[in-house]
Amino acid sequence: MNIAIFGTGNMASGLATLFAKAGHTITIASRDQDKARTVAAELGNNIASGSFADAAAAAEAVVLAVPYDAAADVIAAAGGLAGKTVIDITNPMTADFSGLSLGFTTSAAEEIQKIAPAAKVVKAFNTIFASVLQNDAKAGGQTATVFVAGDDAEARKSVVALAESAGFKGVETGGLASSRYLEPVAALNIALGYGLGYGTDIAPTWQGVA
Repeated sequence: MNIAIFGTGNMASGLATLFAKAGHTITIASRDQDKARTVAAELGNNIASGSFADAAAAAEAVVLAVPYDAAADVIAAAGGLAGKTVIDITNPMTADFSGLSLGFTTSAAEEIQKIAPAAKVVKAFNTIFASVLQNDAKAGGQTATVFVAGDDAEARKSVVALAESAGFKGVETGGLASSRYLEPVAALNIALGYGLGYGTDIAPTWQGVA
């Protein structure tokens, strides 16, 4: 799969590395193209760099590895992402990470779908810490689970396949509205990891789900 990853942080770098190792074609994109080139060069694995628009144009899937508050501007800079599978890994956390800034009747993923109505938005990887990516998709020595939500069944299944190609266990959770549950799970993971001192070598899963 040809994948554009928007962002240059730890999540972007970790996903880029895992996906590239799994044989996917990866382009890192950023407003700061010098930073994107630097990150791509450091990661190796034939990872390329480019602008949001150029990376998106060639991609089958686009990963939003940027803060939720930046998503609208990034999508606009990329030209709207019509027809693309957009993998939303964001969590709408408050500035102090003490809770979510929205929920109950909507989610970050659903709001992003409104911003990019012609895209196929899929929620995934939002419950995974960057250190789990660096540990080859393992948390506590066990294969980590990626929960995948989306209204487009084909796009959802393609993201499950992508996650599994990178070494994760993929679990479909239904339509995009189930992101309203996944984003609080991510907030709990952050509270456990940082607030309660369990560290970042953790990830949520569901026992008994094949």
